[in-house]
Amino acid sequence: MLYYIADYLQRCCDIPGAGVFQYISFRTAAAIIVSLLISLVFGKKWIKYLNKKQVGETIRDLGLEGQLEKQGTPTMGGLIILASILIPTLLFAKLGNIYILLMIFTTLWLGFAGFFDDYIKVFKKNKKGLSGKYKILAQVILGIVVGATMYFSDSVILREKLDRNNLPVEQQISGSDLSSRFSDEGIKSTKTTIPFVKNNEFDYAVLLKWLGSDYEKYAYLIFIPLVIFIIVAVSNGANLTDGMDGLATGTSAIIGATLGLLAWVSGNIIFADYLNIMYLPNTGELTIFIGAFVGGCIGFLWYNSYPAQVFMGDTGSLALGGTIAVFAIIIRKELLIPLLCGIFLMESLSVVLQVGYFKITKRRFGAGRRIFKMSPLHHHYQVLGYPEPKIVQRFMIVGIILAVVTIITLKLR
Repeated sequence: MLYYIADYLQRCCDIPGAGVFQYISFRTAAAIIVSLLISLVFGKKWIKYLNKKQVGETIRDLGLEGQLEKQGTPTMGGLIILASILIPTLLFAKLGNIYILLMIFTTLWLGFAGFFDDYIKVFKKNKKGLSGKYKILAQVILGIVVGATMYFSDSVILREKLDRNNLPVEQQISGSDLSSRFSDEGIKSTKTTIPFVKNNEFDYAVLLKWLGSDYEKYAYLIFIPLVIFIIVAVSNGANLTDGMDGLATGTSAIIGATLGLLAWVSGNIIFADYLNIMYLPNTGELTIFIGAFVGGCIGFLWYNSYPAQVFMGDTGSLALGGTIAVFAIIIRKELLIPLLCGIFLMESLSVVLQVGYFKITKRRFGAGRRIFKMSPLHHHYQVLGYPEPKIVQRFMIVGIILAVVTIITLKLR
């Protein structure tokens, strides 16, 4: 919104300083600052309101140290994060950008699904909340919308890197006229980035090559189901990680900052050329959204760090995970998710392995056995006697290491 106002003022009135809104870096910084202010100011007022209305978390006794002390802590704090993301995005981003629209829709859609789940738990006194199948349905619908938009919209394009050996010698040496080193026009493609591989682009359509010469027409049969799977997996992974004060929030902030850097270089023709990665026009605008995302997470962490004054609930965790997944898909870095979102992956795998092993051993031996003391994984360490703050800090350190390795993949091939 402010971008369009500033652009109008610059063109019609030549007001000094209005042109600064043309710079993505300025609008990203502004989005971060406003996001932090919203989360800090609005967060305090929202927590007071939740306490007044006695909107507290009902804790199931798992026998963990300090667990019952959290009984009655306000929940539905995810609304703080959602407001901190959406308001700065609406203020500073180009709202005509297809990628920004997708991210806004993702945040609102999963935020609503999570809010409905928390509402049932808190106000309807139903501990189960929204049925799991309805949560999955919401994620699947989002996956269909995102996948179909990415595949069919003419606004979603990439510009392929041209073979350097076929360029004029002066361009190979000087690097002049960068735009001519990419395809002249944006193309529709289901290509993505594969980490640690020299020619690190893979087209999902190749998996359907057996259909014949026109196999590329049916690439959506692979692409859309893959988008659905990624969204469901990452969204639920974030939800499982949200079991300790500040764990999901801090981890999401680290992941968001990394994705912001990846979006910036992918949407900048100079850096895309230097790093020899595909150039994605207009994705640089996403750094404004992710700036607000990171600011919102850090601001919420002010109240969510141990001992938490508020929990995000499914309102926040479902939206955070889904936002991360869709963002990675848009910038064609979804195959980096197992590495970048390694904490989410470990938490999810611990639950899958625990449940699967328990069922198998119960059928075979008559009594179920466990791999971990308790799942998700963070509870395993809690049962072993590690203090909650130490577990959270160490998980975040691992998250930072994974983020650094993810960034290194841009050149490590």
